[in-house]
Amino acid sequence: MFLQDADALAATVPDGALLALPPDNSLPSVALARALVRRGAKRLRLLGVPVSGFATDLLIGAGCVAEVETSAVSLGEAGFAPRFTAALKAGAITVRDATCPAIHTMLQAAEKGVPFMPLRGIIGSDILANRPDWQVIQNPFSETEDRIVLLPAKSPDVAAIHGVMADDEGNVWVGRRRELATLAHASRRVLVTVERRVPGSMLEDERLAPGCISATYIEAIAVAERGAHPVALLDEYGFDAAHVTEYARLAKTEAGFREYLDRFVFAPRAQAAE
Repeated sequence: MFLQDADALAATVPDGALLALPPDNSLPSVALARALVRRGAKRLRLLGVPVSGFATDLLIGAGCVAEVETSAVSLGEAGFAPRFTAALKAGAITVRDATCPAIHTMLQAAEKGVPFMPLRGIIGSDILANRPDWQVIQNPFSETEDRIVLLPAKSPDVAAIHGVMADDEGNVWVGRRRELATLAHASRRVLVTVERRVPGSMLEDERLAPGCISATYIEAIAVAERGAHPVALLDEYGFDAAHVTEYARLAKTEAGFREYLDRFVFAPRAQAAE
C-alpha cells in the first residue's frame, strides 16, 4: 500500500493510460506528474476533472501526453497554459472538448455501475457536433418533445490525487473536496501522494471520517511533502502565484520550458519543492 516515493508510484502507470487529474483547486498530485515526467511516460490520455491546470501543462510540455479530455486548460491568474497551447497549435495532441457537468456525470455513471447517465444543458451548443459518443434521445417518459443527452460512463485507468494525510490502514483525508470520492469510486486504480502518514484509523474519528476516502478504493500511497505545490493544499499551504507566474514565463518557449524542467523536475527534490 505505501510505496517509497512518487517515482515508485509513477513506475506503476503504464504508457497510454487514461489518467484523471483534479483541477488546481482540488488536490492534484503535482508530485506524481513530475515523477511521470522523470520516468518519460508516453501517450497518456489525460482527463481533467473537470478542468485541467498546472500538472496537465507540465505533462504536455514534457511530451508525455497524446490526448486531453477536459472542459478547460488554464493556469488561472497566470493566464493560458503555454505548453498546451503550443501542442494544440502544432497538432501534437488530440483535444476532446467537454463540459464540467458532463465530466462529473460520466464519472458518476461509472461510480454507480451504470453504462450511461442523462444530462440536460448541452443541447443547442456546438459541443455535440464534436462528441459522437454523446447521444441525444427523446425522453421516454415524456409525452411531448423533450430531448436529452446520454453520456457514457467514464472509468479512468488511474486517478492521481494529493491528500493531506493517510493513516496506517491506507485511508486518505481530502477534507471538504468530496468530489474526489466520486473520482476514486469511478477509477480502476487510485494513486495518492500525501503530506504525511499518521497512526491509527481516521475512519474511527468522527471529525476526520467524513473527509476520508476509504482505503478500499486506494491502490498505493507515497509520502511527498508539498506534493501539490505550486497549487494550494486546503489549509496546509496556499497557491504559489510567483512560482506559477515564473513557470508561465519560462514555458512560453521550448527552451524556457526545458530550463524549468532542469530546475524543478530533474533537480534534487529539495529544490523541486521550492
